[in-house]
Amino acid sequence: MFEAIDDVSRTELASRGTTGIRVRLLWSRSTNLVTVAVDDAANDDYFELILDEHDRALDVFHHPFAHAAARRIEFRTGRSELLLEAA
Repeated sequence: MFEAIDDVSRTELASRGTTGIRVRLLWSRSTNLVTVAVDDAANDDYFELILDEHDRALDVFHHPFAHAAARRIEFRTGRSELLLEAA
């Protein structure tokens, strides 16, 4: 488990959204980590996937729910229980 990364030091590389779900590809200047953040406002669900050097960033960005399931991340927890997990 990792702690949430401060938004101030992150750069948004890509973003997309449909029907209340927002997916963002982020890069942290301070840690050099790339993450994919998924926010489902309708269900108050939120999770982030921290990518490692073997992950294909755009694949994770386009298919975050499949990657979350492969990592056994439960994403129906609500924003108060942010889950982060390395691959």
